[in-house]
Amino acid sequence: MSIDHPPARKGGTAGRLLGLTLLAVLAGYGNPAAVFAQPKPYLALADRLDRPQDGYCIDIAGSGDWIDVTIPLAAHNCKGPATYPDQAVRYDPASGQVRFYRLQVCMTALGRNGRSLAQMPLLAQPCVTPHVSEPLPFASAALQAFDFRSDGRLELRGSGLCVVAGASSDTTFSPADKWRALQMTPCTGAPAALSVWVRPPAPSGSG
Repeated sequence: MSIDHPPARKGGTAGRLLGLTLLAVLAGYGNPAAVFAQPKPYLALADRLDRPQDGYCIDIAGSGDWIDVTIPLAAHNCKGPATYPDQAVRYDPASGQVRFYRLQVCMTALGRNGRSLAQMPLLAQPCVTPHVSEPLPFASAALQAFDFRSDGRLELRGSGLCVVAGASSDTTFSPADKWRALQMTPCTGAPAALSVWVRPPAPSGSG
């Protein structure tokens, strides 16, 4: 998991939901360069920027056995050689969902009435099935529907807004790790280095 949230408390079972906080027991942190040496189900920037050894992947905040979905998603250096639940995703082109399949949450643009705005962050929220009762008051399938454009950018369906990483980076609680902000930004004019993503695999079977 991300080394970007100080240890708060231990215990709990992997994937257990406490309110809006997920607890998960994760494996040890290996050599991050191996992420690109082996296929990984991660959503990574095509440009590795200031992390030539591993690049940046969309990441849920967390540390140790703590994963916190109340904190906005970020671009964090990609992790390996194991596959990490807080970065492992499947992309379903039909629904547009980017699903953190080990945690059963989906990448979600923050918004109202199914619409987002520029500069809004993204969260990991319970996945919404279209045309089915929504699990939370502000949940919306429309805010979880993302399309890969031909230029590699990831657009919130029909909105003209794309998922874009921040121009600056900083270390986390570990000086070996770095992160960048993540937000919705108009696709037009978004720097390619911060907005072109490597498409993750589609779900197999039920996902």
